[in-house]
Amino acid sequence: MDAKETKSGVLAKDDSAEHLENMHSKADIVDMVALDTIEETKPGKFSWLVSITAVASRHFRVRDLARGIGGMLFGYDTGIIAAVIIYIGKSLDNKTLDSGEKELITSITSGAAFFGAIFAGLTADKYGRKPAIYVGCVLFTIGAVLQAASFGIIQMTIGRFVVGLGVGSAAMIVPMYIAEVSPGKYRGRMIGLDNMSITGGQLLSYGVGAAFAKVPGGWRYMVGGGALPALLLMALLPFCPESPRQLIYHNKPEEAARVVSRIFPHATELQIQQKVQHITYHVEEMRELNEQRNLWVQLKQLFIVPSNRRAAIAACGLMAISQLGGFNALMYYSPTLFALVGFEDPVAVGTVIAGTNFFFTWINLLLVDKVGRRRILLCTMPFMGIALIVAAVMFTYIPINLDTLELVPGTKVGTPAIVVLVSMIFYVGFYSSGMGNTAWLSSELYPMEVRAMGTMLLTMTCWASNVIVASTFLTQMEDTTPSGAFGFYAGICLSGWVAVYFCYPEVKGVTLEDIKEIFEHGFGVRRAREIQKELKARRKEMANAEESAK
Repeated sequence: MDAKETKSGVLAKDDSAEHLENMHSKADIVDMVALDTIEETKPGKFSWLVSITAVASRHFRVRDLARGIGGMLFGYDTGIIAAVIIYIGKSLDNKTLDSGEKELITSITSGAAFFGAIFAGLTADKYGRKPAIYVGCVLFTIGAVLQAASFGIIQMTIGRFVVGLGVGSAAMIVPMYIAEVSPGKYRGRMIGLDNMSITGGQLLSYGVGAAFAKVPGGWRYMVGGGALPALLLMALLPFCPESPRQLIYHNKPEEAARVVSRIFPHATELQIQQKVQHITYHVEEMRELNEQRNLWVQLKQLFIVPSNRRAAIAACGLMAISQLGGFNALMYYSPTLFALVGFEDPVAVGTVIAGTNFFFTWINLLLVDKVGRRRILLCTMPFMGIALIVAAVMFTYIPINLDTLELVPGTKVGTPAIVVLVSMIFYVGFYSSGMGNTAWLSSELYPMEVRAMGTMLLTMTCWASNVIVASTFLTQMEDTTPSGAFGFYAGICLSGWVAVYFCYPEVKGVTLEDIKEIFEHGFGVRRAREIQKELKARRKEMANAEESAK
């Protein structure tokens, strides 16, 4: 080891700077992939444990932290409000809530999350990734208490707004944080833990809703219990390190090297050194680009730099489709929907949907890094549209009073209602195994100099689209009939499938530092395919070399 190297294997600052200054051409940058051989070593359990704990930042309950099973804040909240609006009765202002008030209480959390994401995005680089998670815990605790103590619509709305600020903060930060502490080959699965916890939270919320359904004031326990795990997480977060990229950004290369060595315990000192150099190059590039720029100018870089703009279109476009395609209308209002078609226990029926969602998220978790993001999307999105079209057709055979959104008295559950349920199960299965998880992976498409701003924009897109669906679904069914509403969602899913084909490249296994190069070639679909072939060939060569060495 050179005398100027540190004990952790990192070049001293002067050597590192000299090394970076020698890398000028794009060819040199591309050659840096070869220096990143640490990605081919076997990673340890550390990054998995960190990811699981980070996922807990949105948990409703941590039942088994070591296995990552629990409910994420977003998942629990979207699920529990579906039961709350069924059982809340006249608890608020001594009146039965109408459709507009239900939409307000449901959608205000998504609206607040939009602003929570902005807060997290503006502070993520300056203060690091973890502080925003802490803030989310505090806000969720306060909001949960406000909701549980509500006796009026105004206080309930304020409580859900406060919770939404925390949800938006965590939803923006957690996927980005996990992406930055994950090995490239497992990044999709590790970020998938985040989405798996969302679906687990939705499933858990239906169970909690059923458990407290007959308890007087049971809805208060449903919304108030979420304060406990938020407090627990605040005690767990100190055990999670800051991401290596943030440590290097804040001039802590030795600490970053220690984190890298824990993520890749089988790596050599040289590989750790090379990995830190690789990250340092891009961090210094980002620092140079952003040094003289305020936050507004940094945000503009998403739109005025062509490669950044294409990454934003691909990422935010998929996120918008994932929300506007109607999935969260089902999550927010499935008990209402199934009561509409005649099922006597709509929360229990909704549990089937939530269970399907959770199960197929596991399927995505197992396949996303093997099959790839793009291929999964292209194979699942058209079937989502078909399932919604079937539901739209079946609604024409179900007699519904559009003024009250209730089944015509005397109507029993028939074949059309059962087909609607089956089609919704298929729709949720294809959604959860496809873009439900992949949309959140899209934070990996941004280069580091705009990753915080890009992820903020991605999360804002999520919540803005979410607000549109949550605040219009019941009204849309009244105005355009359920068939019209579901037909509209089907059109969005099928149009999105075409957009993915032309504009969403495959980035499985590609390091965060090298994804930027893909979008310098248009939307990079063809270039990404070439890089995948190069990676496959390089891995084959390394495998042959190891075999020969034996």
